[in-house]
Amino acid sequence: MHGDTIMALSSGSLPSGVAIIRLSGPEVREALSFLAGTLPEPRKMVLRRIGQQRQLDQGLVAFFPGPQSFTGEDCAELHVHGSPAGVKAILRALGEQGLRLAEAGEFTRRAFENGKLDLVAVEGLGDLLGAETEKQRQQALARYDGRLTQDIDAWRNALLDLRAEIEARLDFSDEGDVADDLPPDFQIKLAALKTDLQDALGRIDSGRIVREGIRVALAGAPNAGKSSLINALSRSDVAIVSDEAGTTRDVREVPLDIGGQLFVLLDLAGLRETESRAEAEGIRRAEREIADADIVLWLEAPDADPVERPLINGQILVVGTKTDLLPSASADIKLSAQTGQGLDSLVDRLRIIGEKLAGGEPALVSHERDRIALQDAISAVLQAEHQLHNWELAAESLRQASASLERLIGRLDAEKVLDRLFASFCIGK
Repeated sequence: MHGDTIMALSSGSLPSGVAIIRLSGPEVREALSFLAGTLPEPRKMVLRRIGQQRQLDQGLVAFFPGPQSFTGEDCAELHVHGSPAGVKAILRALGEQGLRLAEAGEFTRRAFENGKLDLVAVEGLGDLLGAETEKQRQQALARYDGRLTQDIDAWRNALLDLRAEIEARLDFSDEGDVADDLPPDFQIKLAALKTDLQDALGRIDSGRIVREGIRVALAGAPNAGKSSLINALSRSDVAIVSDEAGTTRDVREVPLDIGGQLFVLLDLAGLRETESRAEAEGIRRAEREIADADIVLWLEAPDADPVERPLINGQILVVGTKTDLLPSASADIKLSAQTGQGLDSLVDRLRIIGEKLAGGEPALVSHERDRIALQDAISAVLQAEHQLHNWELAAESLRQASASLERLIGRLDAEKVLDRLFASFCIGK
């Protein structure tokens, strides 16, 4: 319940070298004084005995008075030894003072509700917590730091200026100092705004690729070497390798970091005619993944019968496998998973393609919510362009464009997103 004081272990699992216990709410000052003596100077860490009546531990204490804190409320942190028994004792003592354990993402939710973060920054923080590669870290941190919010604010301000021009003529048309016609540069500004929004929408696929990874489908006939190649690239035995055809019947995803970019390798069923219902379902799923993949590695082996390629929408690389048996004559890349020959060339080619797909600097628009909001805003701006003969309709369309952007940063309809979003956060964040 908002308004009470919460606590949580915000660091990793115990035991550990250091454990960080975080507090937020109106009773932080009293709880901290009870547990660690007089309040320390704000935003300075001091060494304190933890537990004044009965010593529970010794550690560093920091106090962050609201509203200049992460949540906007009074906050505190206790940096203590990462002993399971010690942490439990401290949390028990705080609970006796009326504090309760926080729910998942509750600290961040309070920061949002108190205006310390907008919804775009909250999503950036969630992405940052889950970042596994360097490009994901860069993208998430830029979103969390407010760079996308700055762009959204600039678009909203442009919309406000355009609406003001129209609404001034609607509200004060009988005033002598208000011109009857819109300014000469009105349509130029409207077109420039539309272009900015379209450019942002055009970057969403590269942003999605950074955030979710480049999906690489390994496809071909049974026994073309897909599972062996997956194992060789991941340097582990994640896929079962067998001479028996049709052993792979489901989609197996293997993440791989290449040059700071996440690649998701898809080990798929071999493509062939079959009477097995289970294998046929695996082939159907494989064809779907091949059609949706960003990159398709089409594997051809000297001991595998050639098969017809299904629909491929992404980039394709023909990979000649098992070159230790017989080198391929027409493949883009020739390799052997057994000897390792050609693996480095394949990784380099994937890295180059990945850089082109992801672009230079990671795009900040990367969520499905971003796509929907931008599409709605662009549609509303396009309507306004065609409605300038009717100022009431044009003004309403510009208002709808503003509302789409406000939903993106969480100023409208935020509750529809918050519960699902914060459920993915860890306790103590």
